Amino acid sequence: MSFFKKLFSREKKEELDQGLEKTKTSFFDKISKAIAGKSQVDIEVLDEIEAALISSDIGLDTAIKIIDRLEARVAKEKYTNEEEVYQLLRDEIAALLAENNTRDLDDFQLPPDSRPYVMMVVGVNGVGKTTTIGKLAYQYKQQGYRVLLGAADTFRAAAVDQLSIWSERTGAGFFSKGMNTDPAAVAYEATDKAIKEGYDVVIIDTAGRLHTKVNLMNELGKIRRSIAKALPGAPHDVVLVLDATTGQNAIEQCKQFMAATEVQSLALTKLDGTAKGGVALGISDQFQIPIKYIGLGESMDKLQVFNRREFVNTLFSR
Repeated sequence: MSFFKKLFSREKKEELDQGLEKTKTSFFDKISKAIAGKSQVDIEVLDEIEAALISSDIGLDTAIKIIDRLEARVAKEKYTNEEEVYQLLRDEIAALLAENNTRDLDDFQLPPDSRPYVMMVVGVNGVGKTTTIGKLAYQYKQQGYRVLLGAADTFRAAAVDQLSIWSERTGAGFFSKGMNTDPAAVAYEATDKAIKEGYDVVIIDTAGRLHTKVNLMNELGKIRRSIAKALPGAPHDVVLVLDATTGQNAIEQCKQFMAATEVQSLALTKLDGTAKGGVALGISDQFQIPIKYIGLGESMDKLQVFNRREFVNTLFSR
């Protein structure tokens, strides 16, 4: 590994530490209160740890799963101090993320056999969807890829303009048919343009909210089919953007979009502004969807690929 790669990794680690500071502090305060001064892990202590996990926005089902695993581990392994409980929790949370197909990623690298690589980005208005698309464009441009943004959110006022501004800021290409046009047609033509002009990445923005869930399901389905018609096998990734500051409400949003389309990965925004980062664990576990990207600030370089190992290590670091 080169000096520059080491430096880059250290900078990203510091950025992750700062971004998760509120979540980490809240999480540790609650877990510490649950186990402080206890000489053994009994039912009472497990109940208190479960309550701490739930109040950290991990969610009831995931908290119960972690506690069941913790109880099984404690039955086999002698508990002697608080550090061992932290280690057991760390192990089980990391194991959950691994089971949910969340892989340790190091950088914004594309699969070698997919050109153009088509990403369809979904999520309700206000979660940072368009900003996340801009950050993705910036990161992939930094890796030397040619990026095209497709403005298929044609219903929301200013959505097309916002995406156009991001294309200018990042140096990405831009395709639009304007407001109130057919989103599926935009997605098809953007993909076709990318094929003909040799783009490496296509990122398609979509509407965050239509009049009914049926409309949303139908529209997202049409967009997917249009992309596949232009490029069989695409989209290669359907990314659901969720706002971590909304805590458990993000789980409800995930349910809605899972019903509307085949979500393949998650992007969690605004982690730096919340103590509710534990929702990342609950969503990934409940829906068996890997977390791929996390937003740790407003500037366009504050987006990281999700690294399970580093996330858990940071969460448990003091």
